[in-house]
Formats: sequence, structure tokens, C-alpha cells
Amino acid sequence: MYILKKFIAEFKAFALRGNVMDMAVGVIIGGAFSGIVTSLTDNFITPIISLVGGTRYSWEQINGFVSSFVGTVVNFLIMAFILFCLLKAVNKLMALGKKPEAPAAPTTKKCPYCCSEIPIEAVKCAHCASELPKNE
Repeated sequence: MYILKKFIAEFKAFALRGNVMDMAVGVIIGGAFSGIVTSLTDNFITPIISLVGGTRYSWEQINGFVSSFVGTVVNFLIMAFILFCLLKAVNKLMALGKKPEAPAAPTTKKCPYCCSEIPIEAVKCAHCASELPKNE
């Protein structure tokens, strides 16, 4: 039982890593975009080349070509939107388990005499040459 839980935890860590998720999105979007390219070729480029050969198309056929291409584009947009929503949900679920990072320690301080920014370790201001108090 322990081995199965460890295996599932390792698989979850692998599958939800950023680069794996990016690659999966790229493959899915690439496949959907190839449908747009195929539709463009079948519904616009091939009929235009056929016109040179003497083929005649009716308005109904032209309307069918356009509607088929528009349908393919709409399918692509719907798929991209659904994928976006899924990734947003996965990212939100991943963020639930993480603790917020502690704020970084300051690296600069203000000189009490000239109010310029100086390194926090400084004992003398580089701008006004004042000796800084030890307690700051």
C-alpha cells in the first residue's frame, strides 16, 4: 500500500510540473491548429486551384466551404478556452497547498541625515559622509 501511495505521489509531482503541463498544452493546441490548417486547405486553397482548372462552384458550395472553415475556427477557440479554464483550475489547486513565501530581508536603509538609500551594512553614509549610529 505504501509503495502505491509513493508511486502516485511521484506521478503527481511529475505530471503537474510546469514543463510537462506546457508540453501537453502545446500538443493539444498544435493538434487543434492543424485542423484549422487542414480546413483552410480543403475549403479555400483547393477550390481556388480548382477554379483555374475550370471548375465552377455554386453559391451553396461556396457557403459550405466558408461555414466549414468558420466551424473549425470556432471549435479551436472553444477547445482553447476549455483548456485555459482547466489549467487555471489546476494552478489554483496547486496553489492551495503552498505556503506563502516569507518577505525578503531588507538590503538597504535610509540615512537619518540626508534620507538617501544606503546598504544596510554601511557605518558611514556614502552621500553625506555622516557617521551612522550603531543602533540602526
